[in-house]
Amino acid sequence: MATLKLKKPAPGAPSSPATVRRAPLRSGGVKPARPTLAQAEAERARQRAESTPPPRPERADAPPRAGRAAPAAPGRQRSDAPRPSSRTEAGQPPRGPGRPGAERSPRDPNRTSERPTLRDPAREPSSDRRPPRTNDSGAPRPSARPSQRPPPRPAQARTTGGAPPEELNPRLSKRMSELGLASRREADEWIEQGYVRVDGEVVDQLGARVRPEQQITIDPQARLEQAQRVTILLHKPLGYVSGQAEDGHAPAFTLVTAANRWATDGSKQRFNASQLKHLVPAGRLDLDSTGLLVLTQDGRVAKLLIGEDSPVEKEYVVRVQWTARPELTDLKQHFPPEALARLRHGLALDGEKLKPAKVSWQNEQHLRFVLREGKKRQIRRMCELVGLKVESLKRIRIGRVGLGELPPGQWRYLGPFENFL
Repeated sequence: MATLKLKKPAPGAPSSPATVRRAPLRSGGVKPARPTLAQAEAERARQRAESTPPPRPERADAPPRAGRAAPAAPGRQRSDAPRPSSRTEAGQPPRGPGRPGAERSPRDPNRTSERPTLRDPAREPSSDRRPPRTNDSGAPRPSARPSQRPPPRPAQARTTGGAPPEELNPRLSKRMSELGLASRREADEWIEQGYVRVDGEVVDQLGARVRPEQQITIDPQARLEQAQRVTILLHKPLGYVSGQAEDGHAPAFTLVTAANRWATDGSKQRFNASQLKHLVPAGRLDLDSTGLLVLTQDGRVAKLLIGEDSPVEKEYVVRVQWTARPELTDLKQHFPPEALARLRHGLALDGEKLKPAKVSWQNEQHLRFVLREGKKRQIRRMCELVGLKVESLKRIRIGRVGLGELPPGQWRYLGPFENFL
């Protein structure tokens, strides 16, 4: 160890006033103890805490902000609080607030004493949880939700409301009608006679159900019988009903005889009594209406003409009288145009709006109606709503088949090349 020697002034030389007298290096006084590194860091932390303003109070129910530790639950000690150390109990100065046993330089920028402790809020008990609800007696209320969920329903029950799968499949006769193979009535007859096969197997039981993907085939004999079924066009006169006899009036099919066949009928079909079997009207005409009436044994024709959504038009010629001015003979000139517009669209019968119709004047006293629906006495009731009275009604066309020159009370066969659509 090097020894510093001071140059002494010469004897008798006056001392300079500027000379500073220093304490001898080796004196008998007590040298003050230097603070340790841990004490210096603790002092700096205390000074920093005193100079830092106090944090703003936060709401108890607010979620912890990012970068801050979640508040500890009451009664639970925070993990970042100083723990009791044996060094304090022994009278030794405590270590710094960094990692236990770590002696870091004060100039180290990565010291942990200046970093806040980050915690996962999901692992700490939240202080904003509501206390459990209690009843009047102080006991906790039972939960409204069941402790166990009910077992899930099968996929079939969820999609169909619990209906068995076999009830979802249509009946065989209905499926045949949807495919256009036959009418429901014809399908039932073919099923009973064993003419229907499902995936190659004969089904002769009425009410049998099929899946939509199953293949339905018809015996050629049934097709032959269907081809032999006839469709008759009749010019119905007054005094006959379309269907069954009522009030002493005969049904229209009684006019289908060999004697009443139109002489100029070009069909080569021969008439026989078996053709009257299952001959039904496809549509109707009132007792006091005349014109074209279709009688058929073919269920496909009947479904086409009288189905709910039938696309086939029916044309009528109607002689009318204006009840407000019955003396007028030229209604085409005097009848209000707005009333005629209501006939075309805007009327309702039995609480249901009617489909749009084509209505125009054919001459001074006759209206021409083209409808795609056939409610009971529809044209007569429509005319009454606008102040008109029907004096006569005649149907002259169904689809592409017209009445033509067919005389009243006579009939003819539907030609092989005639079609309603």
